[in-house]
Parts: sequence; C-alpha cells; structure tokens
Amino acid sequence: MDKGKIFRDLHSSIFVMPNPWDIGTTKLLASFGFKALATTSAGCSIEDHTGEPDKPIYDFSHAVERVAAAAEAARALKHDFVFTARAENFLWGKPDIDDTIKRLQAFEKAGADVLYAPGLGDIETVQTVCSALTKPVNVMVRPGFTIADLALAGVKRISLGPWLTNFAFGMLETAAREIQQDGTFGFTRAAMPFGKLQALFAKSSA
Repeated sequence: MDKGKIFRDLHSSIFVMPNPWDIGTTKLLASFGFKALATTSAGCSIEDHTGEPDKPIYDFSHAVERVAAAAEAARALKHDFVFTARAENFLWGKPDIDDTIKRLQAFEKAGADVLYAPGLGDIETVQTVCSALTKPVNVMVRPGFTIADLALAGVKRISLGPWLTNFAFGMLETAAREIQQDGTFGFTRAAMPFGKLQALFAKSSA
C-alpha cells in the first residue's frame, strides 16, 4: 500500500509522531512502535513565517497563495502526499487567535491536508482551533498536555518538535554538571545499556 495513504489514514484518530534527529534516535523510536516519525519543519509543510525579524509573518493573501501553490504541487505527485500548512503567529510574538484561525481556515480551503498552529499554550485554545476546522489538526506538546486531553480537544496528530532533542541535551548537561561539581557518575545508572543499543541497531539494519 502507498505509504502516503497509510500516513493519511493515521489522521482518522489521534496519534503521536515524535521527532528524531539522527539515524540512531530514528531507529530507537521506531523500535517502540510509533506509527510515524516526524522530520523537522523543513519536510512536508509550508509556514507563514517570513524569516524577517521586522515582519515575521507573511501578509494574509500571500500566505494563502503559498499554501494553494504547495497544495497544487502535492496533488500533482504520483503518490499520496499529506501536506501540512502552518500558522506561525504564536511563535513570533503575535498570539492573535482570531487571525490564526482565519489563516488556518483559509489554508484548509486552499487545499492543505493538515493544519498546524505551533505554540498554542493551553487545551482550551487548542479546542477552539480544532472546533473551527474540519481537517485534521496537529499540535506540538508542551508541559501539562496529555494525549487524552488533546484527543478530547479534537486533535488528530501530536508532534514533539524539539522536545526530545532538548531533553537529551538537558540530561547531558545534568551529567556534565554532576561530573564537574560532584565528581560522581550517578547518571550512568539511567543510561541505556550498551548491549541493548548494539542489539537494537543490529536488528534495525539487518
């Protein structure tokens, strides 16, 4: 079966799509049975962020035109392709829920398959966004969110963004601080055994 179609079908109910950052973390997360893994935002999505500090968000009409063009290109592919459109207001100092919903609704109408407004801060706001749209909504996790709450809010896809990467660096920082400040190596108790890693990678690459 077309992998694109399989991925599209996952959006019929809620699922978690974690973000690995290299081959090792990809194999590790795949071994836990996650049904899909996320690339960075440079993969299968179009953002309305300009990259310009003075004007971080594209004008509404231009943002919609970009989504429409991307949707047309996605539909022209031979295989099914799930295209995500992102409204970036909440990431760039413009927490305007009305404008965000207006953009997401326009992106939906322009042909996006999944809608995404990263940076939503609470379940109530997430529910407001989901209730305003008919196509699947992706939400990036934050402390306090649960899968159950997000499902009740209407979310279909959960991504982790940089959280796993940040967590890994946080643990590395904790280990380095213990070595430097305490002269101990207690962090090794929480480490994944080397033999388990070897077995995982050998099995995954076979």
